[in-house]
Amino acid sequence: MKTADILICGAGIVGLTVARELLAKGHKNIIIIDKENEVALHASGRNSGVLHAGIYYAPGSLRAVSCLSGNFMMKKYCKEKGLPLLETGKVIVARNESEVPTLHELYDRATANGAKVELIGEERLSKIEPNAKTCKQALFSHYTAVVDPRSVMKSLYTDLVQSGKVTFMLGTKFIDAKKNNQIITDKGKLSCGMFINAAGAYSDQVARPFGFGEGYQLIPFKGIYKKLKKEKADIIKGSIYPVPNIKNPFLGIHFTRGATGDVYLGPTAIPAFGRENYGLLSGLDKEAFSIMIRDAVLFMRNSKFRSIAFEEPRKYLFKCFFNDAKELVKELNPEDIESTPKVGIRPQLVDVKRNELVMDFLVESDEKSVHVLNAISPAFTSSMYFAEMIVNKYIR
Repeated sequence: MKTADILICGAGIVGLTVARELLAKGHKNIIIIDKENEVALHASGRNSGVLHAGIYYAPGSLRAVSCLSGNFMMKKYCKEKGLPLLETGKVIVARNESEVPTLHELYDRATANGAKVELIGEERLSKIEPNAKTCKQALFSHYTAVVDPRSVMKSLYTDLVQSGKVTFMLGTKFIDAKKNNQIITDKGKLSCGMFINAAGAYSDQVARPFGFGEGYQLIPFKGIYKKLKKEKADIIKGSIYPVPNIKNPFLGIHFTRGATGDVYLGPTAIPAFGRENYGLLSGLDKEAFSIMIRDAVLFMRNSKFRSIAFEEPRKYLFKCFFNDAKELVKELNPEDIESTPKVGIRPQLVDVKRNELVMDFLVESDEKSVHVLNAISPAFTSSMYFAEMIVNKYIR
């Protein structure tokens, strides 16, 4: 039976940055397990790559505290490693006059969180992002940037392997945990001093045998992307976002020039029925029914979820997707857009007792295990700072 000082379940951005921070603090004999045969096969390798800048999050929340510092740390890492990094900032535009007060609230939140932002008029907006349109004012975020998520994950993986202190056991599925951190996998038993649950969409299930995650359930939302045809990509210089409903955890369809030059539109936030339900029916399993039941309860009892359930599924229709995107720009035609295989699943934690979406990161722990239960956006942005916090607070 293999033994590790520290065993990490999950080879996504949280798992790999935690391992990186553990090495920096002098730890060794670390094992990382993941049920997939490669790292970052799910959310960490399928997101937009945007490094957020603390604009949306309530001051004092863990997301707000970790976002901007994580942004700076990830930029530094990308520069040191020569990884793709696009520092064009982003604009948030108001689609109508009713959204202008929210734009000002975002400015106040961003300023409180230490972000560099400006409220700008239409003339200034036209110089920053010529094709963007807004009602009266827009918000310009200087610190927002874009990376290539898969390049980052590949680099982190290489760093950890080359350290000689981290062993990856890919294609190894967590099944159960027994007393004294005896971990049961489909490849046999493992033993560890400390167990770190960074299992992303499955973190609630992994937490259960340890006595954590009670009263919570992760439910999946599907993010579908489209992109501009190459000959039209130049109409977007950086990122254009709508003013979001800040009571909900999703930001709406937006334009993002990726670090490699492609311009993506999306993602949606459509309720999905499987933790890997990337296609219409693919990724559905026996859990689909329980997810549908949880969605139905939320629909009846939670107005936030009900608004998402009414609004988002229509975006399966190209016309609706296009109309949402067209509200943000002066020039866009249906023929400018093409399909892309890029699809992501965002797991969202739900407090099942209160039927509320959990709007901040959530970590539960004891002296033998740490469980990252809600690594929602901006988890990729925050990851390096978040990992530092986890190691400093929970690992002896």
